[in-house]
Amino acid sequence: MTLTVEDAIHQAMETWRRLGIERDAADEMAEELAADLTAAAFDGRAVTDYIGGDIDALATSWAVERGLLPTRPHLKETAAAAAIGAAIPALVAVLLWWAGTPGGLLDRNSESMITVYGNVVSEVHRYPNPGIPLMWVGWPVCLLAAFFWIRCAVAAELQRQLAPAREVTMRAMTKALPLILLGAALLGTAINFLGAYAFPYFQLIFTLSVAPVAMLGAVAAGTAWVRDRTCPPLNASRLKYRLPVA
Repeated sequence: MTLTVEDAIHQAMETWRRLGIERDAADEMAEELAADLTAAAFDGRAVTDYIGGDIDALATSWAVERGLLPTRPHLKETAAAAAIGAAIPALVAVLLWWAGTPGGLLDRNSESMITVYGNVVSEVHRYPNPGIPLMWVGWPVCLLAAFFWIRCAVAAELQRQLAPAREVTMRAMTKALPLILLGAALLGTAINFLGAYAFPYFQLIFTLSVAPVAMLGAVAAGTAWVRDRTCPPLNASRLKYRLPVA
């Protein structure tokens, strides 16, 4: 469906209403936007091409530029969304580690004591641990799932917040996420080794309780850093964030 000037103005007004912009200020911006779009239409330019196709982003950025909204990069929201997206893969990855460790969740090895002619004999029964191949196959799946779930969660949150520079943030996050996830995985591994060294009798409890929180914190911090780098404060230029030139 072709976007008309009236449709664009209506959507922009709806965005300003949701953001709590006063009616007089919204009407003034709507008049200016209508004039710009009408002039573009006379020049043979489509409304969608002129505004870049994202009316919500345009309306929000325009309101921020006018000082009607505070400029917020939404770092806390971005970090929380990333942590939510990574929560299930991180928990599954730790459970897979538990399944693949000696004496872990799927380890079937056992030891029994029997008496032979009055002497106590210990018998050790060893079986292949199915958790080891499951762990090595499951970890890449967890990383892949975390990559897509984090991207979807952050994109949805930035869209809900009508945050500026969403597309720039998502492009940068797509490039940075593999390194962020690798760092989180290495941090979890380091915590496991620390538990084995410092708490040998409580390594399982230490790793299961600390590693997921640490990995989620690393993911949240990394995505917040990417968002902060890709969402600088707005300036007075309307060319930024695809605002039309008056």
